[in-house]
Amino acid sequence: MKDSDIVRFDWAIKRLLRDKANFGILEGLFKVLLNHDIEIMEVLESESNQQFITDKFNRVDLMVKDENEEIFIIEVQLSRDLYFMQRILYGTSKAITEHISLGESYKNVKKIYSINILYFDLGLGKDFLYHGQTVFRGVFQDDILNVRKREREFIEGEERVHLVKNDVFPEYYLIRVNQFNDVAKTPIEEWMSFLKNGVIAQDATAPGLQEAREKLRISNMNETERKEYFAHVDAIMTQNDTIENYKSEGRTEGEIVGFQKGRAEGERETNLEIAKKLKTMKMDIKTISQITGLPVDEVDKL
Repeated sequence: MKDSDIVRFDWAIKRLLRDKANFGILEGLFKVLLNHDIEIMEVLESESNQQFITDKFNRVDLMVKDENEEIFIIEVQLSRDLYFMQRILYGTSKAITEHISLGESYKNVKKIYSINILYFDLGLGKDFLYHGQTVFRGVFQDDILNVRKREREFIEGEERVHLVKNDVFPEYYLIRVNQFNDVAKTPIEEWMSFLKNGVIAQDATAPGLQEAREKLRISNMNETERKEYFAHVDAIMTQNDTIENYKSEGRTEGEIVGFQKGRAEGERETNLEIAKKLKTMKMDIKTISQITGLPVDEVDKL
């Protein structure tokens, strides 16, 4: 049996998972990805996770810090971005520079985890979960370079030399939601089922999902929140329908990417249509602006 009264994850991360009372849900996701427990201490506000006008509809970013001062960037991407890999590199680089003060020692550089939940097909691959990190491999010996760290302690008179496994570099997780088609048997698969279908099986055991079932219920919303949520879902469906129409008309994948990037002719027109529809539903103009990314004054004139 599955519970379908659960808020979509992309909406939850935008509105509900910023609340400290709901950190346990994200901690569960991190645990199944990293294979160890973490404790989120706070949500970080910075230039990297602000939602600019052109990004508001397509992505939602959240940045948090754990008890070890490590930083996690969580991004939900709903539609294609031609330069997505460059963007996540920029995001981690920006996070590093934002969280080290001028004149501070380089030893205080923060470890960054970039977790990207993708609702589109990125690249070619059979798996639904990919993980990558900077590794230095020998050109001639094909070995992995381990950077020596200065001695820290002595045990029984013998020097112990620690090796750094390149763990200062950012780590990237690419979760290809659409690629998951299996029956959820493991914790990460149960999370994938939630991310893809928005439902949680009653017998799910993955960390964070039982808490998600309790705290992310649509029925817990007030009337205004429900209207905004369903408008968000409708906007996503409208965009997906537009993309499918392009495909059915025989457009190439490259043209679809151009449609996504162009925005002047494609996404902008879609957002205008969405805004008009939401206005007929008597939704607040400011809320429509937040959903579509259109300026308030432009929405007001529609």
